[in-house]
Amino acid sequence: MRLRSMHTALLVGLLLVGLAGLSSAFAAEIIIGGTCDRTGPTKLVGTIICPGVLDYVKLVNKKGGVHGNTIRYIEVEHAYKVDRGVEAYERLKREGAVALVDYGTPIVYALTPRHLEDKILGITPGFGRADATDGERFPYIFPAAATYWSQMGAAMQFLKDKGAKKGSKIAYIYYDNPAGREPLPIFERICSLEGYQCRTFAVPPPGVEMASQVLDIVRRFRADWVVSHLFGKSPSISIREFRKNGYRLDHVVSLVWGAGEHDMIAAGWDTAQGYLGMHFAGVGRDFPIVQEIMQMYRDEGQEVPEMVGTVYYNRGILNGALLVEAVRLAIEKYGMPVTGEKVKNGFEQIQNFSLGGFLPPLTFSAKDHEGGGWVRLYQTKGEQLVPYTDWFRGYRDIVWDEIRKAGKTAMK
Repeated sequence: MRLRSMHTALLVGLLLVGLAGLSSAFAAEIIIGGTCDRTGPTKLVGTIICPGVLDYVKLVNKKGGVHGNTIRYIEVEHAYKVDRGVEAYERLKREGAVALVDYGTPIVYALTPRHLEDKILGITPGFGRADATDGERFPYIFPAAATYWSQMGAAMQFLKDKGAKKGSKIAYIYYDNPAGREPLPIFERICSLEGYQCRTFAVPPPGVEMASQVLDIVRRFRADWVVSHLFGKSPSISIREFRKNGYRLDHVVSLVWGAGEHDMIAAGWDTAQGYLGMHFAGVGRDFPIVQEIMQMYRDEGQEVPEMVGTVYYNRGILNGALLVEAVRLAIEKYGMPVTGEKVKNGFEQIQNFSLGGFLPPLTFSAKDHEGGGWVRLYQTKGEQLVPYTDWFRGYRDIVWDEIRKAGKTAMK
């Protein structure tokens, strides 16, 4: 009997070793990728947001990957140029990437047909084409955070909640490119609905000259409120111009790409006091996921970079986290090997994803690829960006009506 027991134990041991080897043999390297502007007009964003993605993926791999599979993230720099963005996409496709972080609204428009044809998922958090919220029309494009339409809806809701009424004067100052023009339909509809007096003020690229626009807003139009949609070097210039003209910065509401710490530094923290900026991820270091990344640096004997916890770095974490979560669900629900189609289906299974309070509760479906359209305002106080509102959204009926309208127009 003892000999039989030893024989049985030996067989069980060999079986376990075999299963372990089998599991190891099936462990894979899953490739995701992204484009980035580290040298072009939005490098002030790219050089901060892109490291956030890389650090999040590194943390995931240090913790064992996704169900034992290593995530390999490939970044390609494109300098915010459409032709280079297309080249970068094709390179990532050749490398076998199953999901991508796209970067730049003009580039998103150029890449959309390729994503749909190749069945490679692309996320465009906080930028890109707002009508891609419609997952049935754009199955492989995920705005994955508040689009420009939702940002404008939220901004206008905030102004209404703050007392804007019929006859109130509202200015929209924007960078004159596809990204800057994207929110115009929502702005114009809400202005008409509420009876506001509204005017738009375009700032031509590269966005470093806007003294005349700000003077018009403050002295001639005499705006009660300003909604600002500037990026790159433009936000800091606008802050200085509004301050110089005596305009209250707590009556300027910036959409999401005009309110990073570097904008305050370039304008001067003292100059930027009171400025209101919109965000779709938490700001600061007081979040479990940010603390984990900081500890990862310390464990490696490195100093924690100053950028960790800043606005755009944290958005990089969001980008990486959403792709990794979609991969995780793809493996759990659809098995290996991971494909673009499985990741897309996994993304549509994400429910109430907040990353420990770092994000609003994001929920996706086959119909809704935006996740809810939530934002939060922060205000410049001292040398910090402090929460000014909780997560909120606005005019969802108008936003979704525009999404449906875009679909009908495309079918004609």
